Amino acid sequence: MIAVGERAPEFTGKLADGRALRLQDFRGRRHVVLYFFPKDFTPGCTREACSFRDRRAEVAGLDAEIIGVSLDTPEKHAQFAEAHQLPYPLVSDRSGQIAAAYGVARLGGWLPTKRVTFVIDKDGVVQQVIQSELNINRHIDEAIHTLRRLQGAA
Repeated sequence: MIAVGERAPEFTGKLADGRALRLQDFRGRRHVVLYFFPKDFTPGCTREACSFRDRRAEVAGLDAEIIGVSLDTPEKHAQFAEAHQLPYPLVSDRSGQIAAAYGVARLGGWLPTKRVTFVIDKDGVVQQVIQSELNINRHIDEAIHTLRRLQGAA
């Protein structure tokens, strides 16, 4: 798994509307809270997605963007985002290449990804790795704590 201090692997992923999202588009402009989650519409993933939604304004105020990634299709992501009013992009990683690059794939990509959040600074360096399958709120809480620390360092 990618560790704190390492450069975040670049990727291009497909969004529900067919557009491509590239990590490099945020370089030098915004921090990124990149969270990998197992599956749309499952209880834990829904709670996690909604926790990021509910604190999105706080994240934006800390000069950061939220991006969710799972193996689900763009169409399923669109349904999930609409059902839960998720205002941030969800990237479809059907091939599992993004998950593999970050080291969060399970069984070579055959199973849903691990629940891991990476806080990536404006220079593309990982500043925090949050890994917890069961403590869902830990992801947003620790991400915001890290973003606050980055703001203090700026």
